[in-house]
Amino acid sequence: MKAQTVKPWLVPGVFFAIAVVLDLVGTAVSVPLHHMIKPALLPLLALTTFAAAGGTAPRLLILAQLLGCTGDIFLIADGFLPFVGGMAAFLAGHVCYMCLFGGRSWKGLGLKVWIPSLLVMLLIIFGLVKLIGIEGSMLGPMLVYGMGLMLLCFTGVCGVVRFGGKAWVLVLCGALLFTFSDLLIATQSFNVLPFAGKEITIMATYLAAQSLLAAGALKLEK
Repeated sequence: MKAQTVKPWLVPGVFFAIAVVLDLVGTAVSVPLHHMIKPALLPLLALTTFAAAGGTAPRLLILAQLLGCTGDIFLIADGFLPFVGGMAAFLAGHVCYMCLFGGRSWKGLGLKVWIPSLLVMLLIIFGLVKLIGIEGSMLGPMLVYGMGLMLLCFTGVCGVVRFGGKAWVLVLCGALLFTFSDLLIATQSFNVLPFAGKEITIMATYLAAQSLLAAGALKLEK
């Protein structure tokens, strides 16, 4: 019998899975453990992605994941500046995702699609800002960041509607989960809609979002 070879991505993938479990446990019961594991999550996902693609993963995908790691590190600290720094890193990551996916899903869209779509996105953002009660120095950064999330979701919607297929469904689900996770962060930051287990829900949906976006990107490259 021939010995079965281990796929290269399984090694970093197993370490990523272990790190995810440890981080979620830390989020629930041990803040120091969470803070210790969190910076390693996205680099491990990037290694898994790189190995799964045979060393040819899209650079924008890897860059988006490393920017996610930067955002994670910023958000370990408390305060206005780390929060804004984290938002900036994640927004840069969203731009990478949009450049990666939008070049395909947005191609050929005219003003008849863009104008009403942008208006709907702006209405959603302003509605959520009003509902959460965001104001003052955080209003501007939140509006800009919210638009980045809306455009990422729009990218996924365009891909599913125009092309279909599992890859675009993965991208859309990843974008929606990212938006949901960040919406929970916003409600937590402004003391809105508190519920037990919010922090672990934020991390679980965030990590699922990053994983789905990676899976969708790799599938589109095949």
